[in-house]
Amino acid sequence: MNNVSAQLIEAAGLMGLGMVFVFAFLSLTILAIKLLSLVAAEPATAPVVGSVTPAGNGLSPQKLAAISVAISHYKNNKKH
Repeated sequence: MNNVSAQLIEAAGLMGLGMVFVFAFLSLTILAIKLLSLVAAEPATAPVVGSVTPAGNGLSPQKLAAISVAISHYKNNKKH
């Protein structure tokens, strides 16, 4: 009986030690990621004021009209 209780105490100690190591490792990982994000952060850029539509989207007015018609057709058929 003494042998079993000694093994259980040793197992609980090893489990606690493992939990402490995992907690420390995860804490250090989170800290390292936060520090790296501060070091590698890009400076905020001011938004470009002027054009309303993004330039160079690659869609001609005909394609944009066709997409709009297809979406409205899909929405109308979806209601029924």
